[in-house]
Amino acid sequence: MRIAAAQMCVGQDPDTNLAQAAALVAEAAGAGARLVALPENVVFMGDTRVREAIAEPLDGPRAGALCALAAAHGVWLLVGGFPERGRLPARPYNTSFLIDPSGARVAAYRKLHLFDVDLPDGRQIRESSYTAAGDAVVTAEVDGVRVGLSICYDLRFPELFRAHVAEGARVLFVPSAFTVPTGQAHWHLLLRARAVENQCFVVAPAQTGVHGASGRSSYGHSLIVDPWGDVLAERADGVGLALADLDFTRQDDVRARLPVLAHRRPELTAR
Repeated sequence: MRIAAAQMCVGQDPDTNLAQAAALVAEAAGAGARLVALPENVVFMGDTRVREAIAEPLDGPRAGALCALAAAHGVWLLVGGFPERGRLPARPYNTSFLIDPSGARVAAYRKLHLFDVDLPDGRQIRESSYTAAGDAVVTAEVDGVRVGLSICYDLRFPELFRAHVAEGARVLFVPSAFTVPTGQAHWHLLLRARAVENQCFVVAPAQTGVHGASGRSSYGHSLIVDPWGDVLAERADGVGLALADLDFTRQDDVRARLPVLAHRRPELTAR
């Protein structure tokens, strides 16, 4: 299965951001990708009050445009993060959803772990002040292959990915908008660790660059990692794609030669 991890630099104009996503999906489909994964914050990055105003349900017009995009190119499309209006209007969900090649939405995951942090440069990020947390682990099937859905900060919680594997996941999606300081320190390390410990492919499309007047910067370095921890593809910076072919026979071989998952003792370690 050929996978494309799309790297974007999103700002505050949803139409411009959707056009950028459309161009990347077209490029990926032209390169033979069966699935295109878009990063977190596909349609908007910027002022949280504007985000609240543009949030919509998953049957709204912008979500519908993304479904139509998948259908137009006949590809699976992972929307890495989308402001979904929920029961708390001032705190939309950060939702990743999976669209099949007919344009039907087949799964939706609402980010579980919210990023509240004081950055080294003195700035604060309080995602919980403008985002509602989800309450469910989500996996889905893509052409008979089970995949696990997560978003960005979830990467730091290995128990979530182990839950995906317990449900049969072979591919783990981590669409993100990592900050530059945390990305430089931990991005490659954590993605490769999640791949190795779960013997899964990890697909991590990312935001990159400076996001308009907000001044916020994202690390980039979209990655596709194999179950042995080798980086199959990387887009270091700039808008573009990381492309790789996922070899599930290779994954089976890794799991057979080093049967870590079979040696787990969940009855002793589950908390």
